[in-house]
Amino acid sequence: MAPENEHLSIARQCELLGLARSTYYHEAAGESEENLRLMRLIDEQFLERPFFGSRRMTQWLIRQGWEVNRKRVQRLMRLMGLEAIYPKRSTSKSCPHHRVYPYLLRNVSIDHPDHVWSADITYVPLARGFMYLVAVLDWHSRFVLSWELSNTLDSDFCLAALEAALARRRPKIFNTDQGAQFTSQAFTGLLTAEDVAISMDGRGRALDNVFIERLWRTVKYENIYLRGYETAGELERGLTSFFEFYCYERPHMALNYQTPWEVYTAGRRSPKNEKSSAQKIPG
Repeated sequence: MAPENEHLSIARQCELLGLARSTYYHEAAGESEENLRLMRLIDEQFLERPFFGSRRMTQWLIRQGWEVNRKRVQRLMRLMGLEAIYPKRSTSKSCPHHRVYPYLLRNVSIDHPDHVWSADITYVPLARGFMYLVAVLDWHSRFVLSWELSNTLDSDFCLAALEAALARRRPKIFNTDQGAQFTSQAFTGLLTAEDVAISMDGRGRALDNVFIERLWRTVKYENIYLRGYETAGELERGLTSFFEFYCYERPHMALNYQTPWEVYTAGRRSPKNEKSSAQKIPG
């Protein structure tokens, strides 16, 4: 990127150049080969046991034959953005200077598309590194409106995903955790400007964003773990294909075996080009 364009965000510069934002971060974040193997195991176990903190995770790894101590496991879990649901479960870290909004979805019946959207971040293992994935999901239909990759837990890739989703439609309520990426002025300011009500999970309430947590399980077990991607480029291409399948071809039992796209567009006339725009939008 040109130094004279430092006043432009990375997402905007990539957009002007016609590049996917994740191509700017062409190198996946690195760790030793042994630590990457440990992180993969921790990630799989955490999907099954989200209440495992560093103590329980350390003991579980030792039982699997690994010589690790709690300090090492704590560092890796922190790097991955994983904390047990007690006292809280959050990939992103809160910022004390950002406003935290109340949780608006308790006892709310979500019965139509674009009523509630949510966003979350997850760790993604690669053969020689790792990335972070953010997605914006419509709760009613499970339709993935947008997603982005980054090798850092910055705010830009979350904002890029939000902008891409809002280019499609507007939700009534947008729900996230209390992470710094989602409580940032740029993120909440955009939602406020679009007249979207902001809802945030309560601390220690992992199920407040349960639908997108289920999405992460599906993405990892049906694609990422099976494919074993080597590079960020391979990961991006693979996820592009998988999200196309997930949204338009994969029937969901919870949706009466309809696809997310069928439920999202039920009873609604959509632009002819909306399907292509539902795929990942660079920048």
